[in-house]
Amino acid sequence: MNEKATFGAELRRLRKAAGLSLTELAARTHYSKGYLSKVETGLSTPNPALATLCETELGVEGALTPLLPGEPLRRRTRPDVRPSGLPPGTPSFTGRTAELRAIRAALEADGGVCVVSGMGGVGKTELAVRCARRLESGFADGCLFVDLRGHESGDSSAVHDRLLRVLGVPADRIPTDADDRAALYRSRLRGRSLLLVLDNAVNAAQVRPLLPAEPKCRVLITSRSRLSALDDAEHVSLDMLPLAAAVNLFTTVTEVPAGPTVTRVVQRCGLLPLAIRIAAARLRAHPAWDVAELDRRLNDEAARLGELDDGERTLTAAFWLSAQLLSPAESRLFGLLTVHPGTDVDIHTVSALSALPLRETDRLLDRLHEVHLLTQPEPDRYGFHDLLRAFAAEFVLTDAEDGMKAFSRLTAFAVRSAAQADRELTPHRFFPEIAFDPDVPEPVRLDDSAMAMSWFHSEWPGLVTLCKTASERGEHERCWQLAFFLRDFFFVAKLWDPWLETHRWARSSAESIGDTWALATTTANLGVALVDRGDLDEASACYREALTLFRRIGDGHGETTTLAHSGWADHYRGNHDDALRDLRQAHASYVRDGNRRNAAITGRGIALVLTAIGQSAEAATLAAETLSVFDELGLELDAAMALNCMGWAWYHAERHDLAASAYRTAVDRAEACGSSYEAARAYIGLGNVAVAEGSHALAADLWDRADEVHPDLDQVMVGEARTRMTGVRRLSS
Repeated sequence: MNEKATFGAELRRLRKAAGLSLTELAARTHYSKGYLSKVETGLSTPNPALATLCETELGVEGALTPLLPGEPLRRRTRPDVRPSGLPPGTPSFTGRTAELRAIRAALEADGGVCVVSGMGGVGKTELAVRCARRLESGFADGCLFVDLRGHESGDSSAVHDRLLRVLGVPADRIPTDADDRAALYRSRLRGRSLLLVLDNAVNAAQVRPLLPAEPKCRVLITSRSRLSALDDAEHVSLDMLPLAAAVNLFTTVTEVPAGPTVTRVVQRCGLLPLAIRIAAARLRAHPAWDVAELDRRLNDEAARLGELDDGERTLTAAFWLSAQLLSPAESRLFGLLTVHPGTDVDIHTVSALSALPLRETDRLLDRLHEVHLLTQPEPDRYGFHDLLRAFAAEFVLTDAEDGMKAFSRLTAFAVRSAAQADRELTPHRFFPEIAFDPDVPEPVRLDDSAMAMSWFHSEWPGLVTLCKTASERGEHERCWQLAFFLRDFFFVAKLWDPWLETHRWARSSAESIGDTWALATTTANLGVALVDRGDLDEASACYREALTLFRRIGDGHGETTTLAHSGWADHYRGNHDDALRDLRQAHASYVRDGNRRNAAITGRGIALVLTAIGQSAEAATLAAETLSVFDELGLELDAAMALNCMGWAWYHAERHDLAASAYRTAVDRAEACGSSYEAARAYIGLGNVAVAEGSHALAADLWDRADEVHPDLDQVMVGEARTRMTGVRRLSS
């Protein structure tokens, strides 16, 4: 046989024809680059498994197997039992390259035990079989595959019986005593080289007696539980498929080309392999459907689990196998977690939701995470896969009264926590008296405004969803209260869309329970959001409505505050005379009532109006006076805003040195309190000063910095942004 007809030479030719390097072929086949090089040069003998893998990866089925050299005869000193009980693999396997590499590395290490864990339907068995098929030829005594049936008893004695029979032990020689069986099992594996695949393990106690003492044996385990008690094992946790791999799986099974609709389908399947396969099977079973029809059917979240049933496989059945392993307390908490409408939740909220002590809550959450029924996106937070949430809500949460009480506890705790955070953020703001039942826990301690901001940044998406759900479920007081305590955070963070959404839900809730004060306050705060976003006409309509309501109930403070807000809207609309009138009237009321914070805020508004009507020096002096008040009260954000107001006034007074000084200090103060909005405004102001002084390159750098910090400041709301556009036109002309 000449060189071209040898296995190694043909492999090299086919590899180069496919445009693959040795490194790339090694990555695809999971054989080392060095071994493949020796095969190509004839220094190592190829095996059937390698031939099959290379034919698959190179797309040359049947080209290499006939060139395999004959197997040399080997003398054996024991019965020739070389089992291979692996179930058939699937040709549509996709993705998992990193996981395959991690499993192979674990099995090649000294310990030689690898646990692959993940939620039901994530593809653990498929991955294990794929990996075992690639590695099987490296074990002289073959491969054993045992389904431990994760929903059944964790007793290993029956498994020992099955394994001993496969290993050639006659039935009448298998001991009845469990310990004797285990000893015989270990004895039969002595000196052997065998890969043992234990599928669907219940727990570590079931697996431990099955682990061989023979160092040449390797064990690959799959389980819905993490089996963290197996200390010496390597653990590979299987997550959802990446989006590209999920799309590839669907298109491979259905032969439907990839596109936006296919992407939506796999996303509705939660990127879960079993769900994608079931959806693909349903599409194949209905020739009259197209992928758009499948997408339409999966769009309904309430019916999605029912749609993911192809007659033989269902997600519900797969999830039940995990749920049946739970204790009553674990099952109750698993169901109650669906009462929370957010995507993830912290342990303190779960404690309030479940009415359980923190220590017990932590233990139960850890157990649910251990069996892959919960995710843990951060160390102190837990979340659901969407399909598991639907399953738990439909099949696990069975006590409706317990669920209703849990939601009431949840909303009360959320309001109490948001109120505490808001007090840290704006300590001088007016707070309504809100009563809580004695069993509502104290919120997590927040020591300062920085901690409050951090808390809001973590919690606001869940609080917004909870606000909406509270409105839908008739918890109307909690709905408007949540919106009220979110307002100042939304103002600082400039999150206008959730600000508007929460306050519109809150208005409806306040109307539903006939609470005029709540309706007036929420309407006025909705107006603040609209002004801040630049919707001045709608904001003024809100202020008119709020003024009417406050006057109806005789709330002078509410009337004054709304009048001040209305003055700001008139200023931004260009009605400076009306704005000055209303702001000065509100300012006098605040001074009379001793409300220094609101008086200073209103004074800052008066300074902006004075700047607009050409009284810039007076405006700068007034802004400086408000700065002193804000500093005395410890209001960092308001201080940064006052400094920007001073910079704006001095810029118009053509005192560029004073304007630049105010803006530079505003940058420092804004960044210190976490306001990217005010920092960007100050950078733009500094850029405007640079243009006025002829430093065009410096101006461009400062404006770029502003865009990095907080892009697209509204030119209606931010005078510096309007002036910048004039400067840009000047530079480009």
